[in-house]
Amino acid sequence: MIRINLLPHREERRKAQRRQLGVLAGGVAAIAIAITLLVHGVIAGYLSAQEDRNNYLKRANAELDKEIAEIKRLQDEIQSLLSRKQIIETLQSDRTRPVLLLEQLVNQTPDGIYLTSLKQKGLRVNVTGYAQSSARVSMFMRNLQATEIVENSPNSPQLIEIKASNVGGRRLAQFNMNFSLKPTLSQGEEPAAKKG
Repeated sequence: MIRINLLPHREERRKAQRRQLGVLAGGVAAIAIAITLLVHGVIAGYLSAQEDRNNYLKRANAELDKEIAEIKRLQDEIQSLLSRKQIIETLQSDRTRPVLLLEQLVNQTPDGIYLTSLKQKGLRVNVTGYAQSSARVSMFMRNLQATEIVENSPNSPQLIEIKASNVGGRRLAQFNMNFSLKPTLSQGEEPAAKKG
């Protein structure tokens, strides 16, 4: 019987299998590394694109913030100009008020009444004077209430005081009264302009 030593052959086969396993493991490792690098590259590309988008949005937001600040500044400037315009319109409409007031006082003062002082503070007017009788003061108040410029309310005109007085040897009624003027159209609109 012939004896054959198969140990070197088995040993060579094992070495060949180990080499194949090493090559296969190296190939798998190379493929894994290639896939990892590819995935990393794709993700890095996505991150870079997203970062570019984020930077673009930041720049666009900064520009919009500047535009919003400019719009706010323009709105404030417009509001300031509207307020000035309102004041000018009020002054313009109030320019003729003293003339109208004096004209109405001349036309509505009945005979027998003598005015000694006239004071105006805002829309409130104070009148003092002398009358031949208290009935003439009542007539004067009714006449004022019927005018276009005097506000028709329970407190306007309002008699503050009436008393008997001797002036130049004559017995007269000395009176003190207040009345309110009607606000002009622009003054009436002023609260609505402030709301807007």
